[in-house]
Amino acid sequence: MLHLIRGSQAPPSAASEPQWLSLTDLGRIYGISAVHCGRLLSEAGLRDANGQPTRHALRSGCAIRGHQPHAHGPTQWHRSHCQAVFQRAGLEPIQHTTLVQQWAELLSALTEGSPSISTSAADMAEDLPGELVEPVNAELRQIGCSFQVAARGHARHHRQSERRREERGTVRPL
Repeated sequence: MLHLIRGSQAPPSAASEPQWLSLTDLGRIYGISAVHCGRLLSEAGLRDANGQPTRHALRSGCAIRGHQPHAHGPTQWHRSHCQAVFQRAGLEPIQHTTLVQQWAELLSALTEGSPSISTSAADMAEDLPGELVEPVNAELRQIGCSFQVAARGHARHHRQSERRREERGTVRPL
């Protein structure tokens, strides 16, 4: 059966981070999608065929429904208790600095635009975890990109940059 990693075995940095996470946020730690994250938890016997936490997951403290162990609502997964599942799959947490750099590079590239890309930097920035907004904005400034993510998960551009893009014909004015 699954051997869980309890709090004392978790990395020291995990103590200051939220422990109860959605599948999406848990997956982000390892650089995988919520679907992939859910699949790994299912394979470990922590989720049933309907995507709900198993009795074992609830009893062992790997999952809770809502904010109470017996409440109904969105399931939250315990970061440290589920760690062994991801490690057995060969996954390691993405380093914070790597994650910040990847987000900054992606948003910067989306700011430039491409006819083959159907999403914008503003749309993509809505998925940026709140705790990464400030470091990603700092990285964007450092690499010379004027795009900045607003604290509420929405993005804004500097007017001068927008005008330059309109002049190049890469953005149509509204």
